[in-house]
Amino acid sequence: MQPKLLYTTLLLGLGSAAGAVAQQKPNIVFILADDLGYGDLSCYGQEKFETPNIDALARSGMRFTQCYSGTTVSAPSRSALLTGLHSGHGYIRGNIELEPEGQFPLPEDAYTFFHAFKDAGYRTAAFGKWGLGFIGSTGDPKRQGCDTFYGYNCQLLAHSYYPDHLWDNDRRVELADNTLSVQYGKGTYSQDLIHGKALEYLDQQTADQPFFMWYPTIIPHAELIVPEDSIIKKFRGKYPERPFKGAEPGSPAFRKGGYCSQFWPHATFAAMVTRLDVYVGQLVAKLKEKGLYDNTIIIFASDNGPHLEGGADPDFFNSNGIYRGYKRDLYEGGIRVPMIVSWPGHVQPHSQTDFMCAFWDLLPTFRDIVSPKAKPAGREDGISLLPLLTGKKGQREHDYLYFEFQEGGGRQAVRQGDWKLVHLKASTADDYYELYNLASDPSERHNLLADYPEKAAELKALMQREHVRNDNFPLLPEEWGR
Repeated sequence: MQPKLLYTTLLLGLGSAAGAVAQQKPNIVFILADDLGYGDLSCYGQEKFETPNIDALARSGMRFTQCYSGTTVSAPSRSALLTGLHSGHGYIRGNIELEPEGQFPLPEDAYTFFHAFKDAGYRTAAFGKWGLGFIGSTGDPKRQGCDTFYGYNCQLLAHSYYPDHLWDNDRRVELADNTLSVQYGKGTYSQDLIHGKALEYLDQQTADQPFFMWYPTIIPHAELIVPEDSIIKKFRGKYPERPFKGAEPGSPAFRKGGYCSQFWPHATFAAMVTRLDVYVGQLVAKLKEKGLYDNTIIIFASDNGPHLEGGADPDFFNSNGIYRGYKRDLYEGGIRVPMIVSWPGHVQPHSQTDFMCAFWDLLPTFRDIVSPKAKPAGREDGISLLPLLTGKKGQREHDYLYFEFQEGGGRQAVRQGDWKLVHLKASTADDYYELYNLASDPSERHNLLADYPEKAAELKALMQREHVRNDNFPLLPEEWGR
C-alpha cells in the first residue's frame, strides 16, 4: 500500500508544534533532489508551477545562488558530497555499473559525513537512492556509517518508479504488485513508499539523542511517471505536449533501466516536482509535530543540473534559468544547483547569499557544527560554511573550484573568481578549451580564450594540479593508455 499524501492539508498550512527542544546538538535533515535544475523551484524563478513548501523553507532560512554540486551526474556528485573531496581527488568520478547490482563502491577507508555524525553521537539514516556501492560491498551504507537505510541501492534500478524491489538495510524487499502489473502508474510508487519510511523514522525520534537523516529522493530523475491522483490531474491539459515513446511491457529494459512511455510529459514533470514539494512540507510538518523543528537544520539541494532523458524538456520549463548546459555538462547549467539552509535561531530568515561554495563544503560544515574541536580524518577540499550561515566573522573563501567528468570524451572545469575555464574532449587528442567571465557573461556564450591567454594558462595550471590520477576513472589520454 502507498502512504496517503496529505496534499490538501499541506496547502492549507503546516502549523507548528509547541514546546522547545532542550537538546544542544541540532538534528539535521538533508533533502537531495535528483536532476532538479537551478530554475525548477518557484523561489529560484520557476513560473510554470509553484513549490510553496520549498519556498517557505527558503523564507525561513538562507537561499544560495552560487552553490555547485559535486559534479554533473549522480554517483560522483554524491561521493563529493559525502567525503568532502572534489571530483579530481575523489574515489568515485563517474557512473560505473557493477554486478550483481549497484555502482562502483566507496572504499573501506573512506570517511563520510555519516562517520562524522556517528563520531559525534548521532543516529544516522538514509532514505532514497544510494548508488555508492552494492549491498555487502565496501560502499554498503552500513559500512559507511549509515545506521538505517531504505530505498534503492542501485542507480540503474532507480530509473524506474515502480521497481520490483527495494532494500531495507541488507534485506531485499520484494514489491510483488510491481512485478505482476504490466501497466505504468499501477502498483507501489517507490517514492511514496520511501517517503512513508522517512516519516516513520522521524516519528521515532526524540530529543534525547540527535539524528542525521539524508533524504536522497529520485524525483524528478528521468522517468516521467506519477500515481493517478489529484496532483497529476491538476496539470493535465495545462501545457502543450509532445508524447514520449519509451520502454514498453515485454522490452528487456521495462522497469530494468528503461524509461516509460509518457503521453503527458510536461504535466507529469510539473506533478513530480509538486509531489516532491508536498513531501518536503510533510517532513517539516512531522518535525513540528514531534517538537523537533526548532532544533533541526533542514537543507535542500539537487545533485546536478536537469536532464534531457525520458521525454524531459528543461527548455520548456526554463529549468536552467539563465545558465547554459544540462546534466553531463560542466557549463553552469550542469553543476550550479539550488541550495537552501534553514536553522531556526541561527540562520537569518529571508536571507540570500552569492557566496561561492560546493558540495565538498558540507562535510567540514557538519563537523564544525556537531564536533567543533574535531580535526579532519584525512584530506578534504571543503571549507566550513558555519560562519556564513550564522552571520559570524571569519568565513574562509575558495580561491577556486575544480570539477571533472569522464564521459563525453572527458571534461574538466575550474572556476576562480569570475573566471571559468572549461576543458572539452580532455581524453582525446582533439581536446580544446573555452574561457568565460561569469560576471559579464553568466550564460557562457562568449569564449574569451584568445583574448586572455595569461588567465587561461593560469587556470590550466590549476586543472593540471587538481586532477589526481585514479585508475578506476581515467580522464587524460595517458591514463587511457594511448
